[in-house]
Amino acid sequence: MRALISVYNKEGILEFAKFLAGRGVEIISTGGTYKYLKDNGIDVCEISQVTGFDEILDGRVKTLHPVVHAGLLAVRDNEEHVKQLNDRGIEYIDFVVVNLYPFFEKVKENLSDDEKIEFIDIGGPSMLRSAAKNHKFVVPVCDPKDYGMIMEDISTLGDVSLEKRRYLAGKVFNLTSAYDAAISNYLLDEDFPEYLTLSYRKTMDLRYGENPHQRAAYYTKTVGFGAIKDYEQLNGKELSYNNIKDMDIAWKVVCEFEEPCCCAVKHNSPCGVAIGQDVFDSYNKAYECDNISIFGGIVAFNKKVDKKTAEKLIEIFLEIVIAPEFDEDALDVLKRKKNLRVIKALSKPVDNLEYISVDGGILVQDVNKKLIGEFKYVTENKPSDKEMEDMLFGMKVVKYVKSNAIVVVKDKMAVGIAGGQVNRIWAACQALERGVGASCLVSDAFFPFEDVVLKADEYKIKAIMQPGGSIRDKESIDACNEKGIAMVFTGIRHFKH
Repeated sequence: MRALISVYNKEGILEFAKFLAGRGVEIISTGGTYKYLKDNGIDVCEISQVTGFDEILDGRVKTLHPVVHAGLLAVRDNEEHVKQLNDRGIEYIDFVVVNLYPFFEKVKENLSDDEKIEFIDIGGPSMLRSAAKNHKFVVPVCDPKDYGMIMEDISTLGDVSLEKRRYLAGKVFNLTSAYDAAISNYLLDEDFPEYLTLSYRKTMDLRYGENPHQRAAYYTKTVGFGAIKDYEQLNGKELSYNNIKDMDIAWKVVCEFEEPCCCAVKHNSPCGVAIGQDVFDSYNKAYECDNISIFGGIVAFNKKVDKKTAEKLIEIFLEIVIAPEFDEDALDVLKRKKNLRVIKALSKPVDNLEYISVDGGILVQDVNKKLIGEFKYVTENKPSDKEMEDMLFGMKVVKYVKSNAIVVVKDKMAVGIAGGQVNRIWAACQALERGVGASCLVSDAFFPFEDVVLKADEYKIKAIMQPGGSIRDKESIDACNEKGIAMVFTGIRHFKH
């Protein structure tokens, strides 16, 4: 029996090669792997001795040879295949142990395009795919974590079971498809290509999904960065499916602002958002927005958390606190809560596309990064500068509230947030009831009727911001003029379904 070993990642390979050699398996190898094995006392044959063809083109061509692939692809119980190999003096290859050039990692580094392209592996995937196709006769190994399983099978059964071979073959195609997808996305640099090829790797198995009866795992993209990919957990239990979703929304909201901002999220919707003089002030204001819903929620900050704020945070039960930085003494305070997940965010949101699965398909769209189309002042009264600031604050919040969405604002506090309603007046009623004393109202979409304006007037709202664009815009404008309310159109809606 023969094994062809060519690995970039040398983890565990010495033990595995010694194991195979100890059972009479001839080891064939290439380039750096050949030298590494030989220097460590493994009896190894260089690939050029097998093919009769020296490596050329700086190692680009060494295993791309009929002797290699015929030895891998021959069906051993096919008489014609056996005859053809015998006529040509080609021997079988029974194990392929290969891991690939680290394109996933290198494409993120500050390298030239030519340098990155050199990390596109051709020979490795070709050998693995040949072995995986013929896994009935060849053992394909692409992951060092599988060495132990293979050695155990051989030790106990004398060979690798067909069930394990099939599993290993599946892993090969799983890896090479993700590898090819990463390369495709890098070279195409196209948002909506003919084929959607995503490359994600499992980061962790989750205890369950949205509900305990649902299985779940978390995958992160193999190429590039991401705020909820590149983070550091400083304290607390492992993250759950719902934690990760909520963390994503909370962090995105606070990253909309330059001023110190705090956002509390519950059930994937903001329940309190506020700007303050500092993080302590922003947290107190966000807490006042909805001091009931924040309990058991996720709290995000866009500035460093200090000890004073940390002491306030641990007064109630929270699932997660996420911020770009924490003072050491603040971290000591937060760690008093053993299960409180403390997350250090290492980057702002960077994704330009988002994906939503439907049964049998995936919807892909641009991330909603545009806030305003064009301001249009449509009423006799014009909003004050302060009201404009409050409404722009509210518009940044309303982007993250499920439609139909209404946010009412007072002094850069989202004192009333309502969303996910099937009609706008219900959302308005809920937001206004929660935000008594607010002066401004913001909507994610136009008003098809005057009812929202009339309800807003009952609660003393002085200014409204909405996209405009309804065939009945005039009814809302006339109602605002009658009630003395300023209204501004933005020309852009922010549906979130």
